[in-house]
Formats: sequence, C-alpha cells, structure tokens
Amino acid sequence: MGAGAPAQARSPMNAIERSARRLDAFQQRNKVLSVLFGVVKKFGDDNGGILVSSLAQTAFGALFPLLLLLVTILGIVLASHPALRQSVLHSTLSQFPIIGSDLGSNIKALHRNSAAGLVIGIVGMVWGSLGLAQNGMFTMAQVWNVPGPARPNYLKRLLRSMSFLAVLVVGLVLSTFLAAGAPTARGSAALAAAGGALSAVVNFGEYLFAFRVLTPGNVSLRQLVPGSIVAGVGWTVLQSVGGFVVGHYLKNDSAVYGLFGLVLGLFAWIYLIAELTVYAAELNVVLARRLWPRGMVQPPLTDADRRSMAAQALQNQRRPEQRVDVSF
Repeated sequence: MGAGAPAQARSPMNAIERSARRLDAFQQRNKVLSVLFGVVKKFGDDNGGILVSSLAQTAFGALFPLLLLLVTILGIVLASHPALRQSVLHSTLSQFPIIGSDLGSNIKALHRNSAAGLVIGIVGMVWGSLGLAQNGMFTMAQVWNVPGPARPNYLKRLLRSMSFLAVLVVGLVLSTFLAAGAPTARGSAALAAAGGALSAVVNFGEYLFAFRVLTPGNVSLRQLVPGSIVAGVGWTVLQSVGGFVVGHYLKNDSAVYGLFGLVLGLFAWIYLIAELTVYAAELNVVLARRLWPRGMVQPPLTDADRRSMAAQALQNQRRPEQRVDVSF
C-alpha cells in the first residue's frame, strides 16, 4: 500500500492537471493571450453560440427584402443606364463572395413588377430590419450583462431600431457606391491595397455606428472602438479571401449548385459575420472592464473570474425592487 501512494500521485490525471496549470499560468502572464482567452471565456459565459444563431437567423430574414428593394429601386432610377445599374448591383453582391453571382441571377426576375417589388421590399425591409435591431439590442445587453430594469422599454427600443435601420441603409448605400466608383485594381498591388484599406475604413464606420445604436447608452463611444476595428478589418479580410477564392479557383465554375446550395451558402456567410460581430462585442467588454486574466483551471478564481461571474448573476435582476447579492 505504501508503494502505491507515490504511483497514485503520479497518475495521468495529475500529470494532465499539472500541464494545464502550467499552460494557464503562462497565458495569465501574457497580456495578449490572456485578453484573447478572456474574450473566448466571456463568449462562453454569455452563451455566445445561441446569440450568434439568433442574430444570423434574423439577419437572413432581413437580407432578401433589402436586396429586393435595392434591385427594384435600381430598376426604376437607373432604367436608362443599364451599365451603371449593373455596376452598382455587382458591387453590392460582391459583399457576398462565392455566392454573389448566383444570388444576383435569382433576383433579376423581380424587375418584371417594379411597383409590387418596391412595396414588398419596403415592408419586408422594415419588418426584417426592426427584428434584427431588436435582436441586436438583446445581444448587446447580454454581452454587457445589463440587468433587466436598466434595459430600454418598448418605445426606446423602437426608436433605436429605427436608428439602426437608418445606419443599415446608409451603410449599404455608401459601401455600394464606393465599391462601384472605385477604380479597378487589376494588376496593381497599390490600388488593391488602397481599395482594401478604404473598405476596412468603411466597414469600421458601419460597425462603430451600429454598435453605438445597439449598445446600452452608459457605454461610451470610445469603449466601442476596439471591437469595431477588429470587426471592420475582419469583415474586409473575409471578403478579400472570398474574392480570392472566386478569382483563382472558382472563376470558371459555379461555386454553388441550385437554390438549396445558394441558401446554405448565404446562411453560412451571414452566420460567420454574426459570429465575428459577437466576438468583437465581447472584446469591447473585456477591454472596458479589464476582464483578464481568466483562469483556465479552477480553483483558484482570478479577480476577473469573480467580477465576470458577479455580473452574470446581477444580469438576472428583473425588477427594481429585486435585490441580487453575490458572494464567494
């Protein structure tokens, strides 16, 4: 029995735990790694996967009416300028690499009835965008752990939803016409780099204004900048990677086969953007509240662990007269 005790102390489980604790100590000493792990940890604490799925579903429902409205308006306003109309439409569809061409071929038939398309597009865009805004506000409230009594009422949410709708429309128009008016970058690395930088700046601005509208008012604009930079650059990189794949590997072949593949491809792209958005929002929270370093192995809990867990508990308050106490 006496000889068995040291062997038990050297069991595989203890060796794994020792390795995990050494890795944990290393990431806690490194600021960059500890911030990145803090973002991942916060994403899991907030059930980020559910938030991403909900955002992606509502964004998917808002996208088709928005494209329908755009195509119909282009058909009316630029009826005598088919080349310009096609250029603007192409620049819009380039926001969806790989599936953009298939998406465009499926919405051309809407030109046959411009009046009906305009009415349906406006109603659908407003309905879908308001739903997306409501979902976005809920996501940001969850990410920032806002207690129930501090969340906006229906009228305030409706006003902020209309503001988000304006940001969405302005962002779409701006990015569309900038892309349509930008010079081609074929054969020029300098023009390609300049175009990518311009797209990143535009995407950063769209994210910053969207975060400002959707995020609780007690959060300053400065605290929303880091996540907006990451999201704007990340979106630009994703678009560039998608465009590279199309230009070099899928140039002569259809990337998506049939309507079923188109829907799956579009939803996958929207889901990826929604995930990038939620992670960017989590980065804002982690940096604003200094929620790092977080422990990979407990016990012990770090100070950031305790503050994060306390915020999660306080978030469950539903009435002003309700009191939530947290102790460790």
